[in-house]
Amino acid sequence: MPDIQRVYLCGLGAIGASFGSVIHATDTACLRVLADPCRISRHARDGVLVNGNVVPFRYVRPTDQEPPADLLLFAVKRHQLDQAIRDAQPFVDDRTIVLSLLNGIDSEELIGRELDLAGLLLSFVVETDASRVGNSIRFTRLGTIVFGEAAGTTTSARACAVRRFFERCHVPYRVSEQIERELWWKFMMNVGINQASAVLRAPYGTFQRVEAARAVMRAACDEVVRISQRTGICLTEDDIEECFRILARLSPEGKTSMLQDVEAQRPTEVASFGETAVDLGRRHGVPTPVNQLLSTMIRAIEQSYH
Repeated sequence: MPDIQRVYLCGLGAIGASFGSVIHATDTACLRVLADPCRISRHARDGVLVNGNVVPFRYVRPTDQEPPADLLLFAVKRHQLDQAIRDAQPFVDDRTIVLSLLNGIDSEELIGRELDLAGLLLSFVVETDASRVGNSIRFTRLGTIVFGEAAGTTTSARACAVRRFFERCHVPYRVSEQIERELWWKFMMNVGINQASAVLRAPYGTFQRVEAARAVMRAACDEVVRISQRTGICLTEDDIEECFRILARLSPEGKTSMLQDVEAQRPTEVASFGETAVDLGRRHGVPTPVNQLLSTMIRAIEQSYH
């Protein structure tokens, strides 16, 4: 597979803008942000600031006549994904490599079905403290994009092409031989830390030092561990401890994406976290009272927005 030369990015939230700024700094010509005309006008008017610097992203509209992407990155929230897929449809062909940087465990399945792709590289972002307030994005830890083939091979043509591109653009990455299990691990971590932080209004520092906050997170994660053992993924208590080891390395002032959404009174990703865990628990016969309560509380928070 030839080297990646044309990259389209869907989403300029905390994750999309952070990784987009790194790619833009290294290879300005390769990157286009895919957005509707209203968003493009707003970005042009207000600017997109990453760590205090305006990043002059180049944009493409869904109706523009542009060649297909070599690499398509989805970095939107789950409730924005359906529209993002429709916007990206004209820029996908059978050679396009797709990476979904969304939280949750179902975005790849939806993207693959809607774009009629034979297979995708599975992926997620870990160890980032990126945050967004309005048009300003800040991070002290960019994080790492973890990706891999569902079959476990690390040397497929697609994986090698992405590896070369990330190395060229100085994007931190890791290729996984067990990407499906690692996706479930990240899902478990998000179910715990995102929901607990949103309900407690707590930054990472709270979970680094307050045992009661850690207990809430652990209880939500434990339900996902028990579900995973019914599906063959087989997470363990050691996987929960790895979550806490990662949290210890993040900025104490950093906040989860769900806490940021609650503070900004934006829709959250609770459907992809607690509500998905409850649904999976029901399907596999695993009680999920903690996730039922947390997801209900977060829905109540959303409904209390002015």
